Amino acid sequence: MDLQNKKTLRIGTLGFGSMGRTHTWAVQNLPFFYGPLPFCAEVRGICTTSEEKSRRVAQEFGIAIATTDPDVLINDPDIDVIDVCTPNLFHFETLKKAIAAGKHVLCEKPLCISVKEAEEINALPQRNGQVCGMVFNNRWLSPVLRAKQLIDEGRIGRILTFEGKYLHSSATDTARRAGWKQDRSVCGGGVLFDLGSHVIDLLGFLCGPLKEVSGMSQIAYPTRTGRDGGVWQTNADESFYLLGKTDTGACGTVAVGKLQPGANDDLSFEIWGEKGALKFSLMEPNWLYYYDNTAADAPIGGLRGFTRLECIGRYPGLVFPSVKAPAGWLYGHLASMHAFLSAAASGTPFSPSLRDGLYVQRVMETAYASDAANGTRMEVPPCC
Repeated sequence: MDLQNKKTLRIGTLGFGSMGRTHTWAVQNLPFFYGPLPFCAEVRGICTTSEEKSRRVAQEFGIAIATTDPDVLINDPDIDVIDVCTPNLFHFETLKKAIAAGKHVLCEKPLCISVKEAEEINALPQRNGQVCGMVFNNRWLSPVLRAKQLIDEGRIGRILTFEGKYLHSSATDTARRAGWKQDRSVCGGGVLFDLGSHVIDLLGFLCGPLKEVSGMSQIAYPTRTGRDGGVWQTNADESFYLLGKTDTGACGTVAVGKLQPGANDDLSFEIWGEKGALKFSLMEPNWLYYYDNTAADAPIGGLRGFTRLECIGRYPGLVFPSVKAPAGWLYGHLASMHAFLSAAASGTPFSPSLRDGLYVQRVMETAYASDAANGTRMEVPPCC
């Protein structure tokens, strides 16, 4: 490796909420977690909706350019990568501009707020070596990578059924003001977009794409305090329940919600096959549970009882990441950023791609259509 002539990737980050902060952490910490990198990377510019915030973030994190205009970064010839961490409503126009400008693009989920927008983005021409991808950071957790390896090796055989969940408790606090993720006019959908997109991508990655879905939404608290402090009528689902069938015949469920007291960042899946099963919970991020159905049976075959105490990220004085984030959560973002920037530096394709984002968008939109039709089973349009 020629360390003297490494390609430098200068990143323009749009948005600096929890994800903009997380991505910046990942970029700045890559050299600590990986060996000699085949590239150099720096966050060169930051864009927020507030001049004061942009200046403060730039000063705090050593970022050269602070702006409130995303076009400043998109059109800057010294910026190589546009990192999209803005609310969903703004993804479409930003992606069109960034792709047309020849930038590498990394986009937070969901890709857009509609299938129509996602299809248009995927139809845009890209330059040779231009790399565009989705975050979907949970693919990069080590237990998920191990699960993918075991599935690809045939260790659990033909997948028969699956279950995926992503549960939070934030909607149970009725005194909490609604944020933009609870406003459908900004985010395009409710918890299905916010948490469901992760589960749909993850199960598609492990089990194969969904071919048919049936959906049901839930709003438990129709009246809340809005972002302006006034009375606000909830217009985005607070929980969503989905039945699905893959193109190989596996059937299963997806349950996502913010109505579950005691939940923190409870992403989990269980996958059952002819030869075994896999089980994972993000709240136990160091472990993947594997069941070998071909192993010899015995009269006494198991262990009973365990107790788990909820400690997670609640350390004194900790301000980042969220206290809900269990150990290991940041590593998914770190590995995702490493893989994307490695692809951008070498001009090789990256997965999850914008087409993966389109697939998730189609599943979600079909699920919403099913919900509107009282749970009627509907086919998901294929991406190809």
